[in-house]
Amino acid sequence: MGKVSIGLRGWRFDEEVVFDDDGEFREREEIPKPDRQRLARLSILVNAPCNACWLIHGEEDKERCEVAAVVYGEPGHEVIVCAEHEADFLYWFREEGGADYAGEEAMQRAFHEWFADGERAPAGYGGMEHVDTASIEDLPAPSVPTGEERAIDPPEEGRRVDIREFGREYPTGE
Repeated sequence: MGKVSIGLRGWRFDEEVVFDDDGEFREREEIPKPDRQRLARLSILVNAPCNACWLIHGEEDKERCEVAAVVYGEPGHEVIVCAEHEADFLYWFREEGGADYAGEEAMQRAFHEWFADGERAPAGYGGMEHVDTASIEDLPAPSVPTGEERAIDPPEEGRRVDIREFGREYPTGE
């Protein structure tokens, strides 16, 4: 068995860890805690708006945001982007120092600040090739995570940042 993404591309799971021999999701208790936390978090993120679209359109125009297709980072501090904005994230990560935040809680904030400052990947910047082998509709239904499993520990220190405070106007493409 290999590695699979579930719901959103990005986070990868060992098939044998999350699926039983019949291809069904294992019981929550059978899945190691880190994988269980990511699966629980995915249940919240699957239909969430792309972070970059949200930074452009804001809460008041959220319906214009694309649904996220890819997740990067750690649960609770992840960056979720649509296919269109994945290249922006990858450029930031590969070329603009984003890799320094790998595994860190600050990654989400740092990408949001970079994007909110108007930074983008250059035109034609290559993204990542993904191979889709099954749609989300073809996956078995996972068991519902408990409230405790869905909870993410808050950061130990720091402050909440409203990205819209950066005061930059963004083109909407219209």
